[in-house]
Amino acid sequence: MPEKSIKLLTYNVHSCIGSDRKLDPGRIASVIAEAQADIVALQEVDVLRRRTGGIDQAHTIASLLKMQAHFHPALSVAEEQYGDAVITALPTGAVKAGPLPSIGEQRGALSVEILVGDRKLLVVNTHLGLRGRERMRQMTTLLNSGWLRGTTDEALPTILCGDFNAIPASATYRLATRSLKDAQLAGNAKPKATFPSRYPLMRIDHVFVTDDLIVKQATVLDNRLARVASDHLPLLAEIAFA
Repeated sequence: MPEKSIKLLTYNVHSCIGSDRKLDPGRIASVIAEAQADIVALQEVDVLRRRTGGIDQAHTIASLLKMQAHFHPALSVAEEQYGDAVITALPTGAVKAGPLPSIGEQRGALSVEILVGDRKLLVVNTHLGLRGRERMRQMTTLLNSGWLRGTTDEALPTILCGDFNAIPASATYRLATRSLKDAQLAGNAKPKATFPSRYPLMRIDHVFVTDDLIVKQATVLDNRLARVASDHLPLLAEIAFA
């Protein structure tokens, strides 16, 4: 019997401020709901920030989707936080979160062990920096320091996803694809850009998987709502265990 596949969506939500400058977490939740994703990795999430009305965007979006949220602030100032979230209705196990070596704005990563049937899957969500040298240090840290191994001794099937601020020609992307597969290159699909959402020119949001996972398909969601809800388009990948 073939393994059940899961759908993972990675999405830089730009603090839920759309390309029309409207603040609307509900629109973000609608884009995700339409994709019917099982696991959602979000970047640029505001929690209790005055600039976005003091709400907890991670838990607001999760509750609209009837899911649970794990949130990690890359930045905290008093009670105001900003960072990455993993949202799912599947059972979750160990969670690891922490900073990455950064120049300028502090960056971090969040990893969550997720139970898919009787199999464990590790999902690592991140948002890398704007400078090439900084991104290389961050990617090297993610690949080498136990982030991709989870808490167990045996390596788990792993998905590394997020906004890498790195196009395929970059050293950071090439470093990742030395040991991981780019979901958008599965099959003979032509990869699509994710940024900026209105006129996508750059492919900087990625889903990378370990060899023990199969990507059935990957698509960039490019409908009317997705073009306005954030400044990035979401990337959806359907993934199964090998």
